[in-house]
Amino acid sequence: MPPAIKPKKGEGQWALGYREPLNKNEENKKNDDGLNVRRRIIDIYSKTGFDSIDPADLRGRFRWMGLYTQRKPGIDGGKTGSLTDEELEDRYFMLRVRIDGGQLSGPQLRTIADLSVRYARGTADITDRQNVQYHWIRIEDVPAIWEALEAVGLHTTEACGDTPRVIIGCPLAGIAADEVIDATPQLRDVHDRYIGSPEFSNLPRKFKTAISGCTAHCTVHEINDVAFVGVVNDEGETGYQVYVGGGLSTNPMFAQSLGVFVTPEQVHEVWKGVISIFRDYGYRRLRSRARIKFLVKDWGAAKFREVLEQQYLGRALPDGPEPAAPLAHRDHVGVHPQRDGNFYVGFAPRVGRVNGELLGVIADLAERYGSGRVRTTAEQKMVILDVPAENTRALSDALAAHDLQVNPSIFRRQTMACTGIEYCKLAIVETKQRAMDLVDELEKRLPDFDQPLSINMNGCPNSCARVQVADIGLKGQLVMDENGDQVEGYQVHLGGQLGATFGKKVRGLKTTSAGLTDYVERVVRNYDAQRADGETFAAWVNRADEADLK
Repeated sequence: MPPAIKPKKGEGQWALGYREPLNKNEENKKNDDGLNVRRRIIDIYSKTGFDSIDPADLRGRFRWMGLYTQRKPGIDGGKTGSLTDEELEDRYFMLRVRIDGGQLSGPQLRTIADLSVRYARGTADITDRQNVQYHWIRIEDVPAIWEALEAVGLHTTEACGDTPRVIIGCPLAGIAADEVIDATPQLRDVHDRYIGSPEFSNLPRKFKTAISGCTAHCTVHEINDVAFVGVVNDEGETGYQVYVGGGLSTNPMFAQSLGVFVTPEQVHEVWKGVISIFRDYGYRRLRSRARIKFLVKDWGAAKFREVLEQQYLGRALPDGPEPAAPLAHRDHVGVHPQRDGNFYVGFAPRVGRVNGELLGVIADLAERYGSGRVRTTAEQKMVILDVPAENTRALSDALAAHDLQVNPSIFRRQTMACTGIEYCKLAIVETKQRAMDLVDELEKRLPDFDQPLSINMNGCPNSCARVQVADIGLKGQLVMDENGDQVEGYQVHLGGQLGATFGKKVRGLKTTSAGLTDYVERVVRNYDAQRADGETFAAWVNRADEADLK
C-alpha cells in the first residue's frame, strides 16, 4: 500500500485534489500553457512590437521561452521594491540560451558570438548554470535569433519559468581521466524526452537538475532540486546516487540523499518520477514556499523515496553508496590532462562577463589550438578541450592576451557575481562591475595571498550567485553610511561551505559599497595571520573572535 499522506489543506497540491489556482501565477498557467507563447511571439508580437504584448505573456509566459524584460536604466535600488513592473521594465529583454551540460561545438559558440554582436549590443554573460545570457534583445529580433540557434542545435525553451531549467553537467564529461561515469548520455536522454513537453511545463516553481559523474562535484549537487551523482556500488557497477530538495534564496536548504543506486538506464525514469512528485505534490499557494525543497523538508528523504518507489516507479530501488568528497577546487581552471592524452585548458573570464567579440576570439583559439570544442562551467568559467600538449602554452598565452586567465589569482578564480542592478529588475545594488573592481584591487593589495577563498556577490536576497555557500557572501541591500545617508551596500555572510554549512551572519555586519574593498582586505588579512596550517577560511570563521570578522 502507498504511504498515507496527510493532506496539507490550502497548499494547492494537485495530487490531493486541490486544483483551483491560489494565486495569479497559477491562474495564468492554468489559462494557457507557457509553451504556447512561442507561436504568438513568432506570429504576432515580433511583427506588431512591444506595445502589443499581452501583460500575462510579457511578465509570465515569456519566461517559458527564456525571456525576461530587463531593468530600465537609471532606476536606483531604493525603488526596486516600490515600483511596479511596468515602471521598472525597459522595452528590451534578457534572453537566456540553454547550454545543457555546458557543451558547445565550434559552430554553436560562433553562432552565440555572432548573435551577441548582431542583436544584443555585444552583451553575453556566462551564468553559474552554464548558460549564456544576452541583453538589449528586441522582440522583433527574437524569431531570427531562435532560427539561428536552432540551426546549430541550441534553443531557449524553458530556460526560465516554472519549468525544468537547464540540466547542468560536468564540462569534462567523457573527457576527464578520473571521472566516475560519463553522464552525457543520461543528460541528453532526459533533455530529449522531457524538455519542452507539456507534461512538465506547469510546475509549482522552477526545477533545477544536475547529472554528473565528476569527482570534483563541479555541478554543486548539494543545492539542486534533483541531482544524480556518479558512484560505484559494492558490486563495482557505476551508477548514480540521487539527491533532492536543495536550493538557496531566502530559505537555504541542502539537498538530501535518497540513499539509492540508479543505473544509467534508469536515470530518465527516476528523474521523471522526482519531477512528477514535485508537479503533483508541490505547494502552489505561496510562491515563496513553492520550491521542492519545502516538500522534501516536510516529508523527509525516506518518505520521498517511498512515494517515488511506490507511486511513480512501481518498484523499489536498491540502496546505494554516497559519493566521495569533492576535490578542493570544483571549477576545472588550469591546464590538465584528458584521458586521451590531450589536455583541457580552463580559464577565468571576469566574473562571467564576456562579449560577442570575445566569444568569437575564444572560438578561433579553440579551433586553432584544439578541436573547436568549448565548455562552460557552473562557476562562470570556460574550458577549451582537446589541446595537444605542445599547444597548451601557446593557447594559455593567447588567452591571457585577451585577459582570460588560465592561472588566475585566487580572487579572479573564486569570485562570482549575478547580473545586478545593471539589468535585473529585482536587484538593489550593482554587482558585475563592482565585483570586477574588487578583484582588481585585492590583487594589488594582497598579491601573495593564495589560500582557497570564494567571494560571491548578489544584487538582492535571491542568491543567484550562491552567497550562502561562499567563504565571503555579499548580499546586496541598502545600508546607512557614517553620515546617516542610505547608500548601496551588502550584508555579509561568512564561512559558507557547500553541503556543510551556510554562511554565518554576524550581528550588524554590513558594509557600504564604498567600504567593501577595505572590509574584505581586513578580514582576509586577519584570516591569513591567524590561520593554522591547512585551516580553511570557514573553519577559522567558526573560531575567530567576532571583532576579527568585522
